[in-house]
Amino acid sequence: GIVERNLKSLLEEDGGERLPTGLLSNGVTPYQICEKILEDVGMTPLQSITPSMKCDCSEERLFRSVRLLGREEVEDILEKEEQLEARCHFCGKVYRMEPDEVRKRFKMATGDPAKDEEQH
Repeated sequence: GIVERNLKSLLEEDGGERLPTGLLSNGVTPYQICEKILEDVGMTPLQSITPSMKCDCSEERLFRSVRLLGREEVEDILEKEEQLEARCHFCGKVYRMEPDEVRKRFKMATGDPAKDEEQH
């Protein structure tokens, strides 16, 4: 079909076998690659976004994760490590909580920690 023909043409232009990585390396945007592949198909983009480095990690999310471990396991960690420490795998930010803060938060915690809802 049309798309297969366009993809073959794009790969020949790129010099690759499966993915147009050479074109990407040379500054061709993913949008331009899609335009080429979907040429003659009548592509109309619905929206476009500008990618950005944004992370929604927070101390609240960390504590919600801590609550999933269970109080007994958390107390064991606090006893051994004298604090809780976690690193966001997306942005790399390190969070630390002292034992008193962790215990206070456990006392005040409500709701289901498995759900993405406000925790106090």
